[in-house]
Amino acid sequence: MTMHIEDPVSRSPGGTSYWPDVGASLVVFLVALPLCVGIAVASGVPAELGIITGVVGGLVVGLLPGSSLQVSGPAAGLTVLVADTVATHGAAALGVIVLGAGLLQVALGLLRLGRWFRAISPAVVQGMLAGIGLVLVLGQLYPFAGRSAPATTWEKVAGLPGLAVAAVTSPAGIGVGVLTLVVAALWKRTRFRAVPGVLVAVVVASGVAVFLPLARIEVGSLGEAVRLVDFTLVDAGVLGAAVTFALVASAESLFSAAAVDRMHNGPRTQYNRELVAQGVGNTLCGVLGALPMTAVIVRSATNVQAGARTKASRVLHGVWLLVFVVALPGVLSYVPLAVLAAILVQAGWKLLEPRRVLELARTDRAESAVLLLTAGLIVTTDLLTGTLVGVLAAVVKTAWDVSRLTVTVTPDGGEHEHVTLRGNATFLKLPRLLEALEALPVTKHVRIDLRGLRHLDQACRQAIEQWAAAHRTAGRTVDLIRPASA
Repeated sequence: MTMHIEDPVSRSPGGTSYWPDVGASLVVFLVALPLCVGIAVASGVPAELGIITGVVGGLVVGLLPGSSLQVSGPAAGLTVLVADTVATHGAAALGVIVLGAGLLQVALGLLRLGRWFRAISPAVVQGMLAGIGLVLVLGQLYPFAGRSAPATTWEKVAGLPGLAVAAVTSPAGIGVGVLTLVVAALWKRTRFRAVPGVLVAVVVASGVAVFLPLARIEVGSLGEAVRLVDFTLVDAGVLGAAVTFALVASAESLFSAAAVDRMHNGPRTQYNRELVAQGVGNTLCGVLGALPMTAVIVRSATNVQAGARTKASRVLHGVWLLVFVVALPGVLSYVPLAVLAAILVQAGWKLLEPRRVLELARTDRAESAVLLLTAGLIVTTDLLTGTLVGVLAAVVKTAWDVSRLTVTVTPDGGEHEHVTLRGNATFLKLPRLLEALEALPVTKHVRIDLRGLRHLDQACRQAIEQWAAAHRTAGRTVDLIRPASA
């Protein structure tokens, strides 16, 4: 008799092997590490705070219910918002802002409002990402040349000519950054794509630059980087920033969840629970004074593509982040800031997605106008203003679309007129409807056919009935042909 002994370590209680999740977690860790550091540096805070957020995203949010395969951590999409907030309120206020955002996210999830974040126009979402991507790219061009990025977008644009001169006179940083982008792009074409191209690019570019006089990452102790939340910094501006963080982080996380769900056949995301999980993670990050977190599409897609099957992969990626920073913190000091800038330029370009913008411009001009308006205002003003105006523009566009009304006047011969209404008769089209009716010639009989209307609101209904009553009072006849259901 042959006895089969199951390996208790390699399989979960349900019989699913854990080894694919272990392998996937290592791949996600290798992608997440440089991004956690790079996003922190680009946000104007110590690199350790980005790593803390990545650890919390793995060890805490990774264990909570909601989504099984998407990975949370500091997001490139929030870099601009965090940098502006730190510049306005100071780094010390970041903790209370992130804490407030996390508590608001928890409340939104408990009130079962998570699904409503899916009701935002795709043009607004794409415009928001494109605007953030453009600002991110502009900001990271400066570390390429070893310079600090100016504070405002206009100053960044105005400084580009001087940056070009600096690139010619001091080509080392530019060369290392370009090398990073080239290696990452070419690696995708090799047969070794299971190894993250970002990791290979960082290792190769850092090795080439080991003897070059370039600014490099400085990573200290995680314990020393922690800044416990200071409630004395709370004011109206801080509370407003917390609301903005909560809305933007929630939208980005749930949009990511929708995208990740299309990549695998496993359990679908429970949006309200995922919103609570993100809120718990941000609450803890706020207490520790770390960066805000969202679910990140780059890490999540990497997790799925690496063969992850359960949430164990995202939890383990947090473990590897913690172990690496505690045991090998000095390794990161070999990575030049120009390399991190290149990685973030690549992330910003992916957010920008110029191909999708051009495709939308060719297929739907109105939607592309909403996208460009949202992105343009984010670049020229700020993230909140651009997003809110974009949402308002999308609502106006939708109201215009659903209120399309066609009024056709056909003479029946002699003293008869036939008026046909098609589409949606709403108050937005009331002036046009009345103009068409009042422009009818003085005839003895008018037939108004309402059967082609998909919707007739109270304002238009009353206007038609009042016009018909006045017409009849003048001694003429009016027939209203109503839909069978009316």
